[in-house]
Amino acid sequence: MYIKDTIVAISTALGEGAIGIVRLSGEEAVQIANKIIKGKNLEKVPSHTIHYAHVQDYHHHQIIDEVMVSVMLSPRTFTREDVVEINCHGGIIAVQQVLEAAMDAGARLAEPGEFTKRAFLNGRIDLSQAEAVMDLIEAKTSKAMQASVNQLQGSLSHKISSLRQKMLDTLAQVEVTIDYPEYDDVEELSSHQLLTTAQQVKAEINDLLQQAQHGKLFREGINTAIIGRPNVGKSSLLNVLTGYDKAIVTDIAGTTRDTVEEFVNVRGVPLHLIDTAGIRQTDEIVEQIGVTKSREVMKKADLIILILNQSEPLNETDIELLTLTEDKNRIILLNKQDLEPVVTQAQLEQYVDKTDLILTSMTEESGLDELEQQIYHRFFSGNIQTQDVTYLLNSRHVQLLKQAIQSLDEVIQGIELSLPVDLIQIDFTRAWDLLGEITGESVQDELLNKLFSQFCLGK
Repeated sequence: MYIKDTIVAISTALGEGAIGIVRLSGEEAVQIANKIIKGKNLEKVPSHTIHYAHVQDYHHHQIIDEVMVSVMLSPRTFTREDVVEINCHGGIIAVQQVLEAAMDAGARLAEPGEFTKRAFLNGRIDLSQAEAVMDLIEAKTSKAMQASVNQLQGSLSHKISSLRQKMLDTLAQVEVTIDYPEYDDVEELSSHQLLTTAQQVKAEINDLLQQAQHGKLFREGINTAIIGRPNVGKSSLLNVLTGYDKAIVTDIAGTTRDTVEEFVNVRGVPLHLIDTAGIRQTDEIVEQIGVTKSREVMKKADLIILILNQSEPLNETDIELLTLTEDKNRIILLNKQDLEPVVTQAQLEQYVDKTDLILTSMTEESGLDELEQQIYHRFFSGNIQTQDVTYLLNSRHVQLLKQAIQSLDEVIQGIELSLPVDLIQIDFTRAWDLLGEITGESVQDELLNKLFSQFCLGK
């Protein structure tokens, strides 16, 4: 990638729509756009203005589309370069032809994430903010979106920068103490300074890591396995929560042969629902495979929703599932409350804590509010204040923080063993560098290329 190139890409999703946007960024963005614009001289318009014009083919000067063109001059742009956005009529052909005209006029097709990468390289945002752009695009709920917006505005960056500055101040003090000793116990004073800061920074990093689980759930969703024997209402629950017929529902046992997956929004928290094949003994080969997959899903799930049919007696499969999930994070639904009861809550007391049990009817859609409330409080135990808390939505951040803690532990252990200060400083500086990798202040080009290659084209 050459930073001096002027790049171009389609910045909206391909398909029919009201508008499609072709974006240019670079030193010659205005000049290149001006070559294919008819009806307005973009080189003479003020910055941050939008203008009516036509786009024409670069070679044959045939009109392609009627457009609105936005001109934004550096440095007050996302990339801190000159940016031109051509707002076309939505549609694959029109937008594609405008893109090709811009490329014919001298622009280069942007690489995935190159606009955001330029914003990072030009100092507009740091690396954690750049990653928040993709998190914002992929956010599945309003709370995930708010957490991403906060990170984009620098909530995590400010926290990491503050920790690094505290560590840098300590390193500077230690250097001064060593170079200009005023006391005989220089080693002891330096070790004390390093120990105090290491313990403080470690505590603050641990606070961030405690929030990381919430960030993971926001980003990836709560892996929720819906299990039970055939025909207890698993697929009906999936359909009710998603709001449409995602899974086939019949009175025939064994209808669901494979796992069916869907994301749903429960009070701002994404659930990754997995409707599993009914678990029972069967000689049918395809169903056997489905039952095996159901058991595997059950082992990996963050939450298990076990459904029992209260209109039929408990059988060996029900009891087996109750036993298998005893130590899991589970919610038991005693379903089909609209039918004549056969199983009572009292019969379940030896297997189930009453706080885990909810009475439901998928036909009447009763008990679902209680289910949603219990799911929410199982994972978040109260209101989630994304306005005030920095949520780590990125596994890379979590890994770097854990490595930083490991280096700080080595600092603390080195001081306890009375190792020389210059050796202890190595681990302390290592922790400082690891924190810098989160914001991109100390990061290799290979990592940058890998990160930005995951972005969509045009962002």
